Amino acid sequence: MKTVTIRELHAKTGELVREASRHGQILVTDNGRTVAKIVPETEGTGVPYFAQRKPSTAFSKLDKSGKTGRGTDVTEMISEDREDRV
Repeated sequence: MKTVTIRELHAKTGELVREASRHGQILVTDNGRTVAKIVPETEGTGVPYFAQRKPSTAFSKLDKSGKTGRGTDVTEMISEDREDRV
């Protein structure tokens, strides 16, 4: 793992970012203390974390009972609020 100072980062930002994408994490230090990391971007799964989650059996049962409440669609409330301002 490579370590660079803030001064080096300032002078060679583009070079260091490209190096991190090829070789991995780079630590940035200020007076010998790590203050930041440059990490390469990883390809995500494309599916957000909460979309992957499955509801628990207990929640599914509660949801089917109709006791969770469906409430108001927030987008409608926001639209109405914006219309009031104009």
